[in-house]
Amino acid sequence: MPFGEIIIDWYHSHKRDLPWRRTTDPYKIWLSEIILQQTRVDQGLAYYRKFVKQYPTVQKLAKASEHDVLKLWQGLGYYSRARNLHHAAKDVVNRFKGKFPSRYDDLLSLKGVGEYTAAAIASFSFNEKKAVVDGNVFRVLARYLGISIPVNTSAAKKIFNDAAMQLMDNLPPGDFNQAIMEFGALQCKPQNPDCNHCPLQNSCFAFSNKKVNLLPLKEKKTAARKRYFNYLFIRKGRHVYMRKRTGNDIWKNMYDFPLIETAKKISREKLLQHEDWKKYFDGKNYSLLSSGKTIKHQLTHQTIFARFFVIDTTNEIKLAGIRRINTADIQSLAVPRLIEKFLESSEQL
Repeated sequence: MPFGEIIIDWYHSHKRDLPWRRTTDPYKIWLSEIILQQTRVDQGLAYYRKFVKQYPTVQKLAKASEHDVLKLWQGLGYYSRARNLHHAAKDVVNRFKGKFPSRYDDLLSLKGVGEYTAAAIASFSFNEKKAVVDGNVFRVLARYLGISIPVNTSAAKKIFNDAAMQLMDNLPPGDFNQAIMEFGALQCKPQNPDCNHCPLQNSCFAFSNKKVNLLPLKEKKTAARKRYFNYLFIRKGRHVYMRKRTGNDIWKNMYDFPLIETAKKISREKLLQHEDWKKYFDGKNYSLLSSGKTIKHQLTHQTIFARFFVIDTTNEIKLAGIRRINTADIQSLAVPRLIEKFLESSEQL
């Protein structure tokens, strides 16, 4: 039995019961694919259900405010996905008259939709013959075919895509793509794959050549950038000061606290002498109540080392971009997970 037929047969017996597999609605499939980028299924499932409940159609999502979309996305990370999701929903409504595009090339024109996501929607919803190549597929094909090119290189994408298309042959594209992705997630796992009960065992290059733990190959990544955030949690009565992040940095259009970013870890004493500290507090009455321990917050390409300095003041803080927020209203704001965790554990409110 050929590769494709084997994994489709395996899929029908072993697949997880996930809501986006019970529909061909391109809106819901697109939603699931965007949520599951860089996100585990068990975590993404709850967000998928929240979004489908809050925004059951692309029209509902398009009418929402960006702030509300970011708030619903809060805690999932990679917030550009949420902004792109909202932008693409409006594009579907305005450019495609509210009907989700059915062709791969049109799907690719939506913001935040790359080749992988476009292929997924096109094949799952419209049965277009396009290979979906994600990390699971890279791993299955590298092991099964013995492909030794590093999967995180620019040349790898075409090689693996061509291999997947050849193995797909004339099988239903949606079934084939779902099957090989699920096979990589459950059977041909990164660590300790179940080779002894694998239906592809007899024809797998890696198993036959004792290279299961050596494939796929990856080039070493550059070290994550380190950043040092000194947050000023400034209280004035029942209010705290916050700011909306702008520009093209992380967490765009979300809220955090006034921030002094330094090139390296800085002592409390040196922070008090920092010129940015003086912009906030020179000539003002304030009490620095606490300076918590450093919290490490890992992003894909950045490592944030954050400290939260709790400050009481009786004076008004008047600086560009800084807003006074009633503590009762903070929960309604879209904030990064780092800020959310501080607020959850803080006894300062």
